[in-house]
Amino acid sequence: MTRMTAAELHLVGDLAIDHLLSTNPNALLCGMVLDQQVPMEKAFSGPSVIAERMGGSFDVAAIAAMAVDDFVAICAQRPAVHRFPGSMGKRVHEVCRVLVDEYDADASRLWQTAPDGAELKRRLAALPGLGDQKASIFVALLGKQRGVTPPGWREAAGKYGEDGAFRSVADIVDEDSLIKVRQTKKAEKAKARS
Repeated sequence: MTRMTAAELHLVGDLAIDHLLSTNPNALLCGMVLDQQVPMEKAFSGPSVIAERMGGSFDVAAIAAMAVDDFVAICAQRPAVHRFPGSMGKRVHEVCRVLVDEYDADASRLWQTAPDGAELKRRLAALPGLGDQKASIFVALLGKQRGVTPPGWREAAGKYGEDGAFRSVADIVDEDSLIKVRQTKKAEKAKARS
């Protein structure tokens, strides 16, 4: 698996977990899959918890080779990896199978071989549990913080590709930016309700 070499991410606030996310493309992608209906820190901690429960490494080939029910049981151990360990465990398992079957068990191949931002977003959106919005956010995260900038990546990321907007995980580089992202999301939710 190809290791990422950009600066360390600051998504969880735990040095070991942020290091895993910074150096393991599979863990970062699966953290994004888990980023739904739980705090971001809980979601992106998921791959580290899974790795700990599976002997110390986040190994998508080992996950994909497991029976889905066995993997879900790992996700459901207390404290559960996610608020919905059954459905989200299945989703992570499905993503791991796609990574093994189509990308040689290395998520970075998904973006390293994308000729442009539109194709990168299409590939991401096709993964179980990502969809259009998460794919846009992940394209922005890759471009802004991982150095993955194929032609048209900002356009593919849409509003999440804009600099200084503090809209998503793609904009979090420290505690201050985390607070700004949370404020933006809170304001967007309030606007949507009114």
